[in-house]
Amino acid sequence: MIYIYGIRPIIEAIKSGKTIYNILIQKGYNQSTYFEIFKFINLKKNIPLQIVTAQKLNFIKNKNHQGIIAYISPIQIFKIKKLLPLIYKNKKNPLLLILDSITDVKNFGAIIRTAASTGVNAIIFSNKNIAPINADSIKTSSGCIFKIPICKENNLEKTILYIKNCGIHIVAATEKKGVIWYENDFSIPTAIILGSENKGISSSILILCNKKIKLPMQRNVDSLNVSVACGAILYEVVRQRNVKNLLN
Repeated sequence: MIYIYGIRPIIEAIKSGKTIYNILIQKGYNQSTYFEIFKFINLKKNIPLQIVTAQKLNFIKNKNHQGIIAYISPIQIFKIKKLLPLIYKNKKNPLLLILDSITDVKNFGAIIRTAASTGVNAIIFSNKNIAPINADSIKTSSGCIFKIPICKENNLEKTILYIKNCGIHIVAATEKKGVIWYENDFSIPTAIILGSENKGISSSILILCNKKIKLPMQRNVDSLNVSVACGAILYEVVRQRNVKNLLN
């Protein structure tokens, strides 16, 4: 059991069908957004609700909890070897996001939110060197972590080789070298790899990629924040795929 906080993450958790063990709401709150939560609680009559003091919520999470905390079942974790055949079976054009050592919780949550918004089919990362899936990352994702499959893998290199052998184009986002990002063909089945801001993508993973892409930098700026770069790349994917659909 884990806890989450914030209005939007809790609404998304209820919408997704997560098991909600308990919801704590601060006494005296009457914002209009809370009526939406009460609506979902009424629909799911088995969700216990407690009205508590601000002090109790602050004891659990001394941050901007927005007057509400919920205890839920852990986030469901998938394996890409079981998930990818289902993606193909549903006649989807696979779009995967692979994270190599993204350890900042805020970047992690923001990437998940963007991925969910742009139709990414799954987010894949290693069991090691990754930001934790906790209340902070769930809050930063605005609850979008409940909308997209999350895959934890023991060996990222072997996982990438498996994905590659399944006919998916492996694209590494790196500021060091590569083609301009909009010159890459994202209309085909694609997996995009993002690395940490400090070290980038590890060399053992870079050599497995089909192509390297970059975002052009001006005014002597070395690189973008990884979550910002993620947004630029994924919305180019959306643009290209929408154009292809119109042409077809």
